[in-house]
Amino acid sequence: MTPDQLTSGADQPYWAGLLERRVQLPRCVGCGKWHWPAVWRCGECGGFDHVWNEVALHGQVYSWTRTHHFFEGTESFDLPFVSVVVELPDAGGIRLIGTMKSSDDGVSIGMPVKGEIGHVHAGGKDIPALVWSVEAGS
Repeated sequence: MTPDQLTSGADQPYWAGLLERRVQLPRCVGCGKWHWPAVWRCGECGGFDHVWNEVALHGQVYSWTRTHHFFEGTESFDLPFVSVVVELPDAGGIRLIGTMKSSDDGVSIGMPVKGEIGHVHAGGKDIPALVWSVEAGS
């Protein structure tokens, strides 16, 4: 799979990074503002130049939900599964979505988590995805 098979938008470097097993996010060269979702033009300063920075997958759970029933695109998940929104302090507080590695992790808002790049099977394709687990020592 190539990045252009996943998107044709401003987020293409994000998907390229995931395919290389790393996470990179855009930051405006002009004012330093982090952006997610990716944008062509910075809403803060109007600049068009962004640099994509590799970021560590360490953050805190901002929100979460446990799903007990399949819906389209989730057929490859084990039930129940936990979806999380994770805030990344090293990337200006950007929030990324993923699933918890285990639905039995006792997830809670503010919980420290670490991520890795996995995949989900949806629409007949394996798509890179973020998988989170409880940070050791928490």
